[in-house]
Amino acid sequence: MMEPLMKIWSFDLVAWRGFLFSALILNFIFACQLFFLQPLVSALDAKPGDAAALFERVAQNVKVKKYSEALNDLNSAIEADPTLSEAYWHRASLLRQLCRYEESEKSYKKFLEMKPRDSAAEKELSQMHQAKSALDSATNLLDTDDIKKALEYIDKVVLVFSPACSKAKLLKVKLLLADKDYSGVISEAGFILKEDEDNLEALLLRGRAYYYLADHDVSLRHYQKGLRSDPEHGELKKAYFGLKNLLKKTKSADDNVSKGKFRLAVEEYKAALALDPNHSAHNVNLHLGLCKVLVKLGRGKDAISSCSEALELDGELIDALVQRGEAKLLTEDWEGAVADLKEAAEKSPQDRNIREVLMRAERSLKLSKRKDWYKILGVSKTSSVSEIKKAYKKLALQWHPDKNVDNREEAEEKFREIAAAYEVLGDEEKRTRYDQGEDIEDMGSGMGGGGFNPFGGGFGGGFGGGGQQYTFHFEGGFPGGGGGGGFGGFHF
Repeated sequence: MMEPLMKIWSFDLVAWRGFLFSALILNFIFACQLFFLQPLVSALDAKPGDAAALFERVAQNVKVKKYSEALNDLNSAIEADPTLSEAYWHRASLLRQLCRYEESEKSYKKFLEMKPRDSAAEKELSQMHQAKSALDSATNLLDTDDIKKALEYIDKVVLVFSPACSKAKLLKVKLLLADKDYSGVISEAGFILKEDEDNLEALLLRGRAYYYLADHDVSLRHYQKGLRSDPEHGELKKAYFGLKNLLKKTKSADDNVSKGKFRLAVEEYKAALALDPNHSAHNVNLHLGLCKVLVKLGRGKDAISSCSEALELDGELIDALVQRGEAKLLTEDWEGAVADLKEAAEKSPQDRNIREVLMRAERSLKLSKRKDWYKILGVSKTSSVSEIKKAYKKLALQWHPDKNVDNREEAEEKFREIAAAYEVLGDEEKRTRYDQGEDIEDMGSGMGGGGFNPFGGGFGGGFGGGGQQYTFHFEGGFPGGGGGGGFGGFHF
């Protein structure tokens, strides 16, 4: 009797255990449904209050930029109840804000199938089409000169109707970079990185903006951060190693200058400039450095070209004006040198060095306008007095007016110049003063009627002009003059 009772009791205990285990499982399933699917149940029950709570939660998620959570809620609600029309509208609106235009259009159309001619939905669908068209237009204008128009499309259309469109925000940054608005790039890319600090494209674009502002350390940090997330990112690697190479070439050029290896420095500067011709903020210093080295090497023409490149990039670069003035002195462009140095002195009136170089240029300009007496007599600056006298005699005979009856006016002018040149160079004191660059306005015009005869005789007759009076008399006849009387006296 006891054995059957024990079997029954054992069976009941197993059954109770199975019952309790099943109850626990069912309770867990019910709790999960209650926790995870409460909004869906509310929506399916079609209780207005519960649906409103769902959409309110979606709106709150959108407000804090939790777009994925908001979309998941809406997608789950639609999956649970495909007849929930308001969920389609909310999803369409959210997808439009994210500029997922094809998906957005499908949801709008689905809602309008359920609620035909809904004016608010039709208006939003129209706005979605406008935004899509504007984004396409701005994208097509990226590689054109009409950057301003593209930016208008982004700001006035796309980001008005699709304020969460990351694609449009990145396109705006690219447009600003193409427009060389580097401050704008830094600002707009910064907003993107606040939302997603590992956005590789934003890091690349912001790094490039700092690069073109020559803030190379900050630029490198942006590239490095992007490469930590994706070491094989092609554009980031290219930008990073390109900048490192540029800095290496620049440093090498500067080091060679400090070591006095000017020719090597020239090659390094040229190599650095070739790396990125568009990097104006950095290249202006490379052009200036190259100009300075070329001046030191005495290559005036090449130096002028390099300094002019620097001034095209920065017209206020005083050092480039000074160096170009020095280079023009090397090429004997006295007026050009004075013009550059005067401009530099006006921009920096307290700089004594500039004033000294300017004074040297002005003196050279003034000297360049003097008569070159050596050139007129065809002698060198080292010629002896006898060589100068001999050259004078030869030229005086050649250009004597009575020997040049067919071109008498030209001969008279030449003869005056030859006489004036000999007056200066034939006098030791005057020649010394002339060689020293002394400014003597009347030098060479002091021969009066006292009778000056380089041939050793006296002068007779008169020869005057331009406020000067030359009196010549050749004793014993002038060679080739015919007869024993020579030319005799001649008057002008």
